[in-house]
Amino acid sequence: MPEGSILIADDEDGLRWVLEKGLKQTGYRVTAVKDGEAALQEAGAEPFDLIFLDIRMPGVDGLTLLGKIREARPDAQVIIMTAHGTMETAIQAMQRGAYDYLAKPFDIDEVLLLAERALSARRLGQEVSRLKTGLQEVWEFGALVGRHPRMQEVYKTIGRVASSDVTVLLRGESGTGKELVARAIHHYSRRAGRPFVAVSGAAIPGNLLESELFGHERGAFTDAKERKLGKLELAHGGTLYLDEVGDMPLDLQAKLLRVLQERVFERVGGHDPIRVDLRVLAATNRDLEAMMSEGRFREDLFYRLNVVTLALPLLRDRREDIPLLADHFLAKYAGDLGERALAPEALDRLVGYDWPGNVRELENVIQRAMVMAGAGVILPEHLPIGPVSARATVTADATLEEVIEKKLAECVRGLGGRPGANLYELMVGLVEKPLLRAVLRETQGNQVKAAALLGINRNTLRKKLKEHGIDPDAL
Repeated sequence: MPEGSILIADDEDGLRWVLEKGLKQTGYRVTAVKDGEAALQEAGAEPFDLIFLDIRMPGVDGLTLLGKIREARPDAQVIIMTAHGTMETAIQAMQRGAYDYLAKPFDIDEVLLLAERALSARRLGQEVSRLKTGLQEVWEFGALVGRHPRMQEVYKTIGRVASSDVTVLLRGESGTGKELVARAIHHYSRRAGRPFVAVSGAAIPGNLLESELFGHERGAFTDAKERKLGKLELAHGGTLYLDEVGDMPLDLQAKLLRVLQERVFERVGGHDPIRVDLRVLAATNRDLEAMMSEGRFREDLFYRLNVVTLALPLLRDRREDIPLLADHFLAKYAGDLGERALAPEALDRLVGYDWPGNVRELENVIQRAMVMAGAGVILPEHLPIGPVSARATVTADATLEEVIEKKLAECVRGLGGRPGANLYELMVGLVEKPLLRAVLRETQGNQVKAAALLGINRNTLRKKLKEHGIDPDAL
């Protein structure tokens, strides 16, 4: 059945009745009035999706009313109706924001088709608006930039769990982007637009965490001068994000378990049960299984939280994503700090570093380097990080084979789980192009000598130059 609320404003009783009956039978919710004043009053009281306006009505005419409705309900679609159809009227209606123009007499099927189109266009407009709003959160989701297979699995899991209210336990080292993933799950869920409330089990002392979560009544303790709503109440209708849940005291774990089971709690110092409708996402960088065996984390709470587990990869385990993340953060801070570019040597330093602080540390390093780089290029000395990882370092006296092997290892790292990536042809092409250019420079563009050095005939060389887009005269 179609969905949508429709307002009809027309002073002809018979036509108004036909429109109302036809649209209601199709499944729309319909309100019908006979003049402009009543239409304006109804539009101000209810957010109609679609409004049919007659041009000539007692009191306020349709075109004047159109302007007022567009001000009051800018997201509503408006269709103008008239028996006095002229080009001038049609142009005025469209200029004032009408979706379309309907000339009387018309067939009810024509009206139903136009209504369907107008409501579809409205839904598309809302989607575009949501996407534009989502763009404001793109920087926030920066840690989710990446093409590594492990990150692809993260994206897939977000897509699978976002539409349900299932509890998700996010696991990973500090700085891997657990809260960003939680925000992404909320952003793509049916609760988007409702509150996303985060509370940290590590940042708040245990004696204050209960009040922070559950709220308190006036006089519940010495400093309770007035009633305070807790994070649970503030998250009603939306998502509660429990960060570092492994640091939560045992007595509070038991109270949290009740909320997860019953969606009911009492404020500190209160006795009235409070019901909440919320989704819970939790995160930890601790070994909860070990904590359970030591009696420091409740087993029943673990299984309540661990409905779906999403483990976030370490940055050093997806080094090929570092250039993408670096570009992302350079763009993120360009507005405030000015545009910067990474010198190849600086990028090598970033790729080789082990990143104990993961993506959060990378963002901080890029931001500081942009400040320290007086010119437009970030050099290695602008990077406040130590030496690169030993496994990513190539000594100055390394052989050509060692250099190539190191670079190829960086290219293929993490691809072992893929069924196929056409690596042979890709890597041969990457090596072949610089080889051809180097030989042509050595022979000063003499293709006969170049072909001889390469051990191939001249026709083969010409073919390869064409394939790689190399102009020997430009070298």
